[in-house]
Amino acid sequence: MRAPITLQGAQRLRAELEELKSVKRPAVINAIAEARAHGDLKENAEYHAAREQQGFIEGRIKQLESELSHAQVIDVASLNAGSRVVFGATVELADTETDEERRYQIVGDLEADIKLGLIAISSPVARALIGKHEGDTITIDAPGGTREYEIVGVSYAG
Repeated sequence: MRAPITLQGAQRLRAELEELKSVKRPAVINAIAEARAHGDLKENAEYHAAREQQGFIEGRIKQLESELSHAQVIDVASLNAGSRVVFGATVELADTETDEERRYQIVGDLEADIKLGLIAISSPVARALIGKHEGDTITIDAPGGTREYEIVGVSYAG
């Protein structure tokens, strides 16, 4: 099965891939060449650091190319699920005890970033939300105990 990814997530990963290939890869190749020019490679910390960095960059390039080639890109703006929560939905939740509101978008595992409010489709919160509707209440077992949230909004903006 192909892993789902939003159009925006795919664009972000493609931009990262382009940056790695066109900026970071050439920079580390230059750093290796410069360090090599300093002579003895056995005790050349700059050379070893640059080679290690090159390994990380090449690994990330391979990972991104593979993930993007196997991903199913979904344009969230074209989804029309109404008030039902499906992949790609942006969901407004209100804590039933504190009325504290949270906003999450359910995205593919590849693009999840909690700091940006992007939660993975495989996460417990997303799994609790999928298939529910605006107005429904969900229960989530959090580290601090069980919490209840009301779904106060569901949108599918691109």
